[in-house]
Amino acid sequence: MKELVPALARAAVHLRAPVLHDWQVFRVRGIELPVLPIRDDSDFEPTFAVMAQERVGGLIVNTAPRFLGRVTQIVALSARSTMPTLYDRKEFPRAGGLLSYGPDRVDSARQAAVYVGRILKGEKPADLPVQQTTKLEFVINLKIMKALGLDIPPGVLAIVDEVIE
Repeated sequence: MKELVPALARAAVHLRAPVLHDWQVFRVRGIELPVLPIRDDSDFEPTFAVMAQERVGGLIVNTAPRFLGRVTQIVALSARSTMPTLYDRKEFPRAGGLLSYGPDRVDSARQAAVYVGRILKGEKPADLPVQQTTKLEFVINLKIMKALGLDIPPGVLAIVDEVIE
Protein backbone atom coordinates (compact mmCIF):
# COMPACT_ATOMS: atom_id res chain seq x y z
CA MET A 1 0.00 0.00 0.00
CA LYS A 2 2.82 2.41 0.88
CA GLU A 3 4.52 1.69 -2.45
CA LEU A 4 1.34 2.63 -4.33
CA VAL A 5 0.47 5.63 -2.16
CA PRO A 6 3.83 7.04 -0.98
CA ALA A 7 2.21 9.93 0.94
CA LEU A 8 0.02 7.54 2.96
CA ALA A 9 0.25 8.48 6.62
CA ARG A 10 -3.05 7.17 7.98
CA ALA A 11 -4.86 3.99 6.98
CA ALA A 12 -7.79 2.26 8.64
CA VAL A 13 -8.17 -1.45 9.10
CA HIS A 14 -11.44 -3.35 9.33
CA LEU A 15 -10.89 -6.37 11.53
CA ARG A 16 -12.93 -9.52 11.85
CA ALA A 17 -11.04 -10.45 15.03
CA PRO A 18 -8.49 -8.74 17.29
CA VAL A 19 -5.38 -9.74 15.34
CA LEU A 20 -3.74 -6.34 15.43
CA HIS A 21 -0.24 -7.78 15.78
CA ASP A 22 -0.50 -8.83 12.12
CA TRP A 23 -0.69 -5.17 11.12
CA GLN A 24 2.37 -3.88 13.01
CA VAL A 25 4.27 -3.58 9.71
CA PHE A 26 2.17 -0.48 8.92
CA ARG A 27 3.20 1.25 12.12
CA VAL A 28 6.83 0.38 11.44
CA ARG A 29 6.48 2.13 8.06
CA GLY A 30 5.15 5.24 9.80
CA ILE A 31 1.48 4.71 9.01
CA GLU A 32 -1.04 5.44 11.73
CA LEU A 33 -3.57 2.62 11.82
CA PRO A 34 -6.91 3.19 13.55
CA VAL A 35 -8.95 0.00 13.93
CA LEU A 36 -12.58 0.10 12.83
CA PRO A 37 -14.32 -3.15 13.73
CA ILE A 38 -17.24 -4.20 11.58
CA ARG A 39 -19.64 -6.26 13.65
CA ASP A 40 -22.56 -6.48 11.23
CA ASP A 41 -23.90 -5.12 7.94
CA SER A 42 -25.21 -1.93 9.54
CA ASP A 43 -21.64 -0.84 10.42
CA PHE A 44 -20.43 -0.35 6.83
CA GLU A 45 -22.00 3.03 5.96
CA PRO A 46 -21.21 4.75 9.30
CA THR A 47 -17.65 3.42 9.28
CA PHE A 48 -16.96 4.94 5.87
CA ALA A 49 -18.39 8.25 7.12
CA VAL A 50 -16.03 8.15 10.13
CA MET A 51 -13.05 7.47 7.84
CA ALA A 52 -13.92 10.51 5.73
CA GLN A 53 -14.18 12.70 8.85
CA GLU A 54 -10.86 11.41 10.20
CA ARG A 55 -9.07 11.91 6.85
CA VAL A 56 -8.05 8.31 6.49
CA GLY A 57 -5.94 7.96 3.34
CA GLY A 58 -6.24 4.21 2.83
CA LEU A 59 -8.20 1.22 3.96
CA ILE A 60 -7.28 -2.40 4.64
CA VAL A 61 -10.21 -4.82 4.60
CA ASN A 62 -9.69 -8.12 6.41
CA THR A 63 -12.84 -9.90 5.28
CA ALA A 64 -14.89 -12.03 7.61
CA PRO A 65 -16.48 -14.93 5.73
CA ARG A 66 -19.93 -13.62 6.63
CA PHE A 67 -19.22 -10.46 4.63
CA LEU A 68 -18.27 -12.22 1.40
CA GLY A 69 -21.84 -11.69 0.18
CA ARG A 70 -21.16 -7.95 0.53
CA VAL A 71 -18.22 -7.71 -1.90
CA THR A 72 -20.13 -5.41 -4.26
CA GLN A 73 -21.31 -3.15 -1.43
CA ILE A 74 -17.84 -2.87 0.13
CA VAL A 75 -16.20 -2.14 -3.23
CA ALA A 76 -18.85 0.49 -4.01
CA LEU A 77 -18.33 2.22 -0.65
CA SER A 78 -14.56 2.27 -1.21
CA ALA A 79 -15.01 3.63 -4.73
CA ARG A 80 -17.42 6.33 -3.56
CA SER A 81 -14.92 7.42 -0.92
CA THR A 82 -12.08 7.35 -3.52
CA MET A 83 -9.99 5.65 -0.87
CA PRO A 84 -7.21 3.26 -1.95
CA THR A 85 -8.25 -0.06 -0.46
CA LEU A 86 -6.28 -3.25 0.10
CA TYR A 87 -8.39 -6.39 0.43
CA ASP A 88 -7.43 -9.87 1.57
CA ARG A 89 -9.29 -11.73 -1.21
CA LYS A 90 -8.94 -11.55 -4.98
CA GLU A 91 -12.73 -11.40 -5.41
CA PHE A 92 -12.58 -7.71 -4.50
CA PRO A 93 -10.32 -6.39 -7.28
CA ARG A 94 -12.18 -8.66 -9.68
CA ALA A 95 -15.37 -6.86 -8.58
CA GLY A 96 -13.82 -3.41 -9.06
CA GLY A 97 -11.67 -2.97 -5.97
CA LEU A 98 -8.09 -1.68 -6.14
CA LEU A 99 -5.94 -4.57 -4.98
CA SER A 100 -5.75 -7.68 -2.88
CA TYR A 101 -3.00 -9.51 -1.07
CA GLY A 102 -3.85 -12.67 0.76
CA PRO A 103 -3.64 -16.43 0.94
CA ASP A 104 -4.17 -18.52 -2.16
CA ARG A 105 -7.47 -20.14 -1.22
CA VAL A 106 -6.99 -23.01 -3.69
CA ASP A 107 -3.61 -23.85 -2.16
CA SER A 108 -5.13 -23.65 1.34
CA ALA A 109 -7.90 -26.06 0.32
CA ARG A 110 -5.30 -28.42 -1.16
CA GLN A 111 -3.35 -28.40 2.10
CA ALA A 112 -6.54 -29.10 4.04
CA ALA A 113 -7.35 -32.01 1.73
CA VAL A 114 -3.89 -33.48 2.34
CA TYR A 115 -4.54 -33.30 6.09
CA VAL A 116 -7.93 -34.97 5.69
CA GLY A 117 -6.25 -37.73 3.69
CA ARG A 118 -3.63 -38.24 6.40
CA ILE A 119 -6.33 -38.45 9.07
CA LEU A 120 -8.38 -40.90 7.01
CA LYS A 121 -5.27 -43.07 6.71
CA GLY A 122 -5.05 -43.27 10.48
CA GLU A 123 -2.88 -40.37 11.66
CA LYS A 124 -4.06 -38.61 14.78
CA PRO A 125 -4.98 -34.95 14.24
CA ALA A 126 -3.09 -33.99 17.43
CA ASP A 127 0.10 -35.46 15.93
CA LEU A 128 -0.09 -33.38 12.74
CA PRO A 129 1.93 -30.17 12.65
CA VAL A 130 0.13 -26.85 12.45
CA GLN A 131 0.62 -25.33 9.02
CA GLN A 132 0.05 -21.86 7.70
CA THR A 133 -0.49 -20.89 4.10
CA THR A 134 2.77 -19.83 2.51
CA LYS A 135 1.44 -19.13 -0.97
CA LEU A 136 0.02 -15.62 -1.25
CA GLU A 137 -1.70 -13.92 -4.18
CA PHE A 138 -1.26 -10.27 -5.17
CA VAL A 139 -3.93 -8.91 -7.55
CA ILE A 140 -4.16 -5.34 -8.87
CA ASN A 141 -6.95 -3.68 -10.84
CA LEU A 142 -5.25 -1.20 -13.21
CA LYS A 143 -8.52 0.50 -14.18
CA ILE A 144 -9.12 1.46 -10.54
CA MET A 145 -5.48 2.53 -10.12
CA LYS A 146 -5.90 4.97 -13.01
CA ALA A 147 -9.25 6.20 -11.65
CA LEU A 148 -7.56 6.96 -8.30
CA GLY A 149 -4.66 8.70 -10.06
CA LEU A 150 -2.13 6.14 -8.86
CA ASP A 151 0.89 4.85 -10.75
CA ILE A 152 2.15 1.33 -10.31
CA PRO A 153 5.86 1.28 -9.54
CA PRO A 154 7.82 -1.18 -11.71
CA GLY A 155 9.01 -3.07 -8.61
CA VAL A 156 5.41 -3.68 -7.55
CA LEU A 157 4.31 -4.69 -11.03
CA ALA A 158 7.09 -7.28 -11.10
CA ILE A 159 5.62 -9.17 -8.12
CA VAL A 160 1.93 -9.03 -9.03
CA ASP A 161 0.30 -12.41 -9.64
CA GLU A 162 -2.70 -11.07 -11.58
CA VAL A 163 -3.32 -7.75 -13.32
CA ILE A 164 -6.90 -6.79 -14.14
CA GLU A 165 -7.14 -4.29 -16.98
